Amino acid sequence: MESNAALAALAALGQETRLEIFRLLVRVGAEGLAAGEIAERLNAVQNTTSAHLKILAHAGLVRAEREGRVIRYFADMSGFRDLLAFLMEDCCNGAPELCQPILDAITCSC
Repeated sequence: MESNAALAALAALGQETRLEIFRLLVRVGAEGLAAGEIAERLNAVQNTTSAHLKILAHAGLVRAEREGRVIRYFADMSGFRDLLAFLMEDCCNGAPELCQPILDAITCSC
């Protein structure tokens, strides 16, 4: 991941509603959610939620799939993994065992 992409992802997550949307999509996992359902669960305005989803998608943190008239959104775990890898790229100054507690904490067992 390049610095500009990392900055876009961090900026996208640096806004409260977008962070809530991303965390919600991570929680629901592979089933994803329709934009309207995301807005409903977060008690947000639907068109504002759509704008936030567009920013998250542009940052590589969510992806969308059309199902007829509905667009379903999913957390893009590849994009998120790339961001984490970028942030930890120079971690531990050649002593990877120092990073192990962090890696254990972020390893998904699902």
